[in-house]
Amino acid sequence: MHKSHVKEPRVHLVKRDALAWWKAWIIRILAVVAALVVCGVITLLVTGKNPISVYTTMIDGCFGTSRRAWNLVQNLAVLLCISLAVTPAFKMKFWNIGAEGQVLMGCLATAACMILFGNRLSNGMLFILMIASSIIVAAVWALIPAIFRAKWNTNETLFTLMMNYIAIQIVSYFTYIWSVPKGSGQIGLINSGTQAGWMPSVGGYDYLINIIIVAVLTIVIQIYLRNTKHGYEISVVGESQNTARYIGISVPKVIIRTMLLSGALCGIAGLIIVSGTDHTLTKTIVGGRGFTAIMVSWMAKFNPVSMILTSFIIVFLQKGASEISTIYGLNSSFSDILTGIIIFFIIGCEFFINYSIRINKKGEDE
Repeated sequence: MHKSHVKEPRVHLVKRDALAWWKAWIIRILAVVAALVVCGVITLLVTGKNPISVYTTMIDGCFGTSRRAWNLVQNLAVLLCISLAVTPAFKMKFWNIGAEGQVLMGCLATAACMILFGNRLSNGMLFILMIASSIIVAAVWALIPAIFRAKWNTNETLFTLMMNYIAIQIVSYFTYIWSVPKGSGQIGLINSGTQAGWMPSVGGYDYLINIIIVAVLTIVIQIYLRNTKHGYEISVVGESQNTARYIGISVPKVIIRTMLLSGALCGIAGLIIVSGTDHTLTKTIVGGRGFTAIMVSWMAKFNPVSMILTSFIIVFLQKGASEISTIYGLNSSFSDILTGIIIFFIIGCEFFINYSIRINKKGEDE
């Protein structure tokens, strides 16, 4: 009888066992170095600029003055807060792409309290109302797709994505209603005279309270995900919903509870943006950070403490690239290209952390 031979592919992928943490970080560092080399070559070919001076400019744009460094830290805090918000849902494998809209609704609730009650309530009462409103509104906005997923198994990716556009239009409407002067479409600084609803300075630093809030939230979410029953249930649901049901976990309850938490954290991020930094409201105030936060969370493997580093990397690249455009008079698209290349290498290196490439000897059969 003829025996058939099945040739193995010359190259195939093999899932790695978990690498030691230091080996994984060596791969990530090498990826960053490789990205910088590629960016240097592209910079030299396209602009004729010395790559070393370009990288020096990036560092100067982030740390050249104490003001720049402080601005970088407060931007890091906002991005980290939104990243913390999406992490519980993503760890549960609920693909919440709606953080942009949820944060925007938190911004709207905060701005509404400042505009409508800024001169009617004491600052203490106003802050209580702002905090409660931003959390509740954003949590309800996140609850809607959670209920549809839990009850009718709808696609949460499309659902949450579409709700971003609805949130943008709602904010656009109220921005027009509250615009100063009427009909201009611009609100300007809210309560600029009295600063009612503005987060206070701490120790003479305008953004320190934002950083403190996010630092506390990072610790709380780390403990919540790693050391509580709810965190355990989120992990089990993320691994296998069938397993979760088998051991008695109510999957719909976990989905709804987790999205309420994610929405509440988005509301706090909205509060920080409006009350703590921008003191105004526009439909672009979140600035795409709801989407960037997904990458921050994923790169950190849904670890809140590790997200401090990944948030820093993203903010550093964005600030540094912006400085390059300003100093060298380059189109902003060029700085975006450099940022994209570096992020691509950082994300791509995760492939080599999780998989190895095996090459079979020529002619080897199974």
